[in-house]
Amino acid sequence: MRLILVGPPGAGKGTQAARLVAKHGIPQLSTGDMLRAAVAAGTEVGLKAKAVMDAGGLVSDEIVVGIIRDRIGEADAQKGFILDGFPRTLAQAEALDQMLAENRIGLDAVIELRVDQSRLVSRIINRAEEAKAAGQPVRKDDDPEVFKQRLEAYNRDTAVVIPYYEKNGLLTVIDGMQPIDDVTAAIAAVLSKLDERVESR
Repeated sequence: MRLILVGPPGAGKGTQAARLVAKHGIPQLSTGDMLRAAVAAGTEVGLKAKAVMDAGGLVSDEIVVGIIRDRIGEADAQKGFILDGFPRTLAQAEALDQMLAENRIGLDAVIELRVDQSRLVSRIINRAEEAKAAGQPVRKDDDPEVFKQRLEAYNRDTAVVIPYYEKNGLLTVIDGMQPIDDVTAAIAAVLSKLDERVESR
């Protein structure tokens, strides 16, 4: 089962991906997590990405595509994976198609978590306040001003992948403003329709 979760920052992609990992036993490939790990480790990729990430921008396609190419080739991704935060641009979507075609595999579904963007900033502010209350550090991404920049970048660059996958017949839209458990149930309903086809491969 090879899936993409798409939607603006704060839509809940990471939460739903974690639940899919637990249920289906396939890895979540989050470029954000991988880039943050690279930054923390001070790797070459991390050093290149750090300044861009700190400013709330998006790292180059070259860096991200390279990370994904390597990760998809690892053993735990051979039976499937969940892409969270990739592709972020049309160029990345096309590069992903090329990578998958070279490996003779394809995507099973692209699930968009559609949300009311006017309410996303409030959600992010609440998330930051909850982290502080729990004594946890607030992620740089949860700074309201940085978040607004990321949202603008999503609308400018990433939203174009939605019609791309819709044209390819892979897109399913789910209301991401529902309670978390309802979103999980809606995703499960979509994936249940894929099970027979995926298992027959």
